[in-house]
Amino acid sequence: MTEFVDLENGRIACDVVGEGPLVVLTHGMGCRRQDFRHLIGPLAAAGYRVVNMDMRGHGESSLDWPSATGKSAISRTDVALDILGVVRHFGGPAVLVGHSLAGGSVTIAAAEAPELVSAIVEINPFTLTSGLDLGALWSVRRYRRGMAQLIGTQLFNSPRLWFRYLESVAYPTKPADQGRHLNELRNLLAQPGRWAEFRKTGKTTPADAHARIAEVRCAALVIMGSEDPDYAHPEEEGNRIVAALPPGLGQAVVVDQGGHYPHAQFPDRVAALMIPFLDRHTARDTAGSISH
Repeated sequence: MTEFVDLENGRIACDVVGEGPLVVLTHGMGCRRQDFRHLIGPLAAAGYRVVNMDMRGHGESSLDWPSATGKSAISRTDVALDILGVVRHFGGPAVLVGHSLAGGSVTIAAAEAPELVSAIVEINPFTLTSGLDLGALWSVRRYRRGMAQLIGTQLFNSPRLWFRYLESVAYPTKPADQGRHLNELRNLLAQPGRWAEFRKTGKTTPADAHARIAEVRCAALVIMGSEDPDYAHPEEEGNRIVAALPPGLGQAVVVDQGGHYPHAQFPDRVAALMIPFLDRHTARDTAGSISH
């Protein structure tokens, strides 16, 4: 059942599964918490209390939040502050897992409130600023297709191009329930206000996360899909993020054949990467609860 966390300017919808140290999952733009539907079970079975939250304006979370940027936008800082509110509600510290836009958000959250963040996991994150790789637009077909559809989604205000991106390049291989999942997302984004909220994510950049990455003081795992169409060279992007972190904190790994959503494509493989990292960076007392 959906639970709601009331924050100062709105409410966040989430699922809560399992017992143990807290892990908070946050999806990327234009989607909903069900992107993590196949990862929750393995994490809970490994002994974690998993809170899977809808980003502000997305899924079942409320609409029309004021932005920290003072604009009609949804920034990584906005989402970071929401995540920290959720952690406080459920009783941190927590490991924060952020996908895409929310990858930058968990970076900001770790810098903003280190006492609440045990570690961070970034999955195909937009954490650092970068420009279009013009050479790769000619030489890397998946990148050319991905950029055409993502830029076209915002430029032409086009749900058709957004779903073409999700259907054709974001998932090189698809979960068995992908058709139903995308149909539910299509119905959600057709609801009043929901598409406009998604559009707000396109009005910000990773500059706020880039500016704070050097302040991170906890361990960070960066997971990249080898076939992510959002990057010309996904492995290089993962290594670039690790290099921007303080020395010794980051590790980048690659999921072979993973697109922009490897946690939905290959949840068992992503869980196998995450769980040892979680085990190293969360503490339990002899009763199995969090040790402070």
